[in-house]
Amino acid sequence: MSAYRTGDPLDRRRFLTTAALHGATVVGATALGAVDADAAFAAPIRPLDPAVAESAFAEGRITAINDDVLAVAGSYGDHSRVRVTGATSVWKARATTAADIETGDGLYARGVPLPDGTLAADAVWVNIVNLHATIRGIEKTRLHLAHGQHEIVGNLMAETTSAAYGTASPTADLSRLTIGQSAQVLGAWRPSDGSVDLVRVAVAPGAGRRR
Repeated sequence: MSAYRTGDPLDRRRFLTTAALHGATVVGATALGAVDADAAFAAPIRPLDPAVAESAFAEGRITAINDDVLAVAGSYGDHSRVRVTGATSVWKARATTAADIETGDGLYARGVPLPDGTLAADAVWVNIVNLHATIRGIEKTRLHLAHGQHEIVGNLMAETTSAAYGTASPTADLSRLTIGQSAQVLGAWRPSDGSVDLVRVAVAPGAGRRR
């Protein structure tokens, strides 16, 4: 059975949240879809061009790196091989290159299956998480977040972390984040300590309004 999922509405948010909590595991576009962070959670699209193969997906934790091929242990017990090239879009809290991918990282990849069973990746999202949380504490360089029964440290990154207040565009102004707010958090999990590098913290409409 193929380790890859084609056109399957895989619950990526559940998997990627689990990666951050349990260690289980860029604006642009290609013929297979967008490559920004939000694209990791979008429904698979069918190419309009019949010459373009339907996209397939692989997810899990990287167990080995052999040249340009990543060995990935999936969260459902499957195993896959993902090939990255200079043309592969790589996200790891920001747009980067395959040189930043490490053994132990969590991975979600989109691409096209090759005859040898390898997934030729056009986009790879490394350690990406997207979860609901409540802000429990605010420090100069971090947020303390609660997700269910889990406590998460969110690292605030200069020139990277943004806040979205309601329907307004994301801003670098984090001053309106307050303790007790519910937030949707997009970021990159750090396998070394379980914290999350925060890329965007979105709070509900009306939250963070200046008085």
